[in-house]
Amino acid sequence: MPELVIQLTRAGFLALLWLFVLAALRVVRSDLYSASGMRVPMPGAGRLPGKQARGKSRAPRQMVVTHGALAGTRISLDGRPILIGRADDSTLVLDDDYASTRHARLSLRGSDWYVEDLGSTNGTYLDRAKVTGPTKVPLGVPIRIGKTVIELRS
Repeated sequence: MPELVIQLTRAGFLALLWLFVLAALRVVRSDLYSASGMRVPMPGAGRLPGKQARGKSRAPRQMVVTHGALAGTRISLDGRPILIGRADDSTLVLDDDYASTRHARLSLRGSDWYVEDLGSTNGTYLDRAKVTGPTKVPLGVPIRIGKTVIELRS
């Protein structure tokens, strides 16, 4: 009987080891997938401008950090996605304990800019609402990531 117990214990430890390896691979895969810059098409992104588009004022041309350690920083909006987080390869690198490595992304879809949380720990907020999916960002509306607040301006 002791031999059977030893074999079952070995099999249990082996199963736990494999579960740990699979969980680690899942985390790495999700981090790579969120950093890949894949764009998800938004409903109606390809439609022609209608009456709503005629009433628009100005398109955003820059992103401005209004509060936080980087207050006053300006980044031109040239159509490329803007990655925000603590990672060194981010467009806006935050030195903020409440920001994740890959926290959020701003991307152009059609003629509008959208903010998307990339699975951060503390969340991304547009005005006072938590961002749960790609969300359109109007001019001058604050986006809060940890202690940092940014706005899109023309």
